[in-house]
Amino acid sequence: MNDTSKAKTRRKAALATPSALGEDATRDISAELNTLLADVLALYIKTKNFHWHMSGPYFRDYHLLLDEQSDQIYATLDPIAERVRKLGGTTLRSVGQASRTQRLLDNDADFVTPDDMLAELRQDNIQLAAYMRATHQLCDGYGDVATASLLENWIDEAERRVWFLFETGRRA
Repeated sequence: MNDTSKAKTRRKAALATPSALGEDATRDISAELNTLLADVLALYIKTKNFHWHMSGPYFRDYHLLLDEQSDQIYATLDPIAERVRKLGGTTLRSVGQASRTQRLLDNDADFVTPDDMLAELRQDNIQLAAYMRATHQLCDGYGDVATASLLENWIDEAERRVWFLFETGRRA
């Protein structure tokens, strides 16, 4: 077999990891997790964007808060993708695919006030937690306790980010 034939054979190799949950669960949960993965990636980039472009009298505090939050968000990316693979699905393959899949909106504005940054990130985290709850319900329907368990922790983390963003943006 020449190198070209070997390469074609490799490209056609199946990636489907065996799963006891069945084909329907693999298809449906993988699709939901990939959409969630795109949303988490979008939220990570937006949080870093706001971290990099923070300004004003509370710069240091907000800058550090958003850095902590972006690290936490980033830490969920690989476990989401790996869960898709454990189920037997395939993950997002490009930034373009992620962009087409995400539900959370980007913010490409030249300037965003610190208060608006905090409010937008708060709403995005509220929405992300809602998406995670919907994915949890899907997992419950298929008996996928492992994915549901991961989601419970990520929901808690998103709710903590909402809390911090709310309290940070509140004026006494």
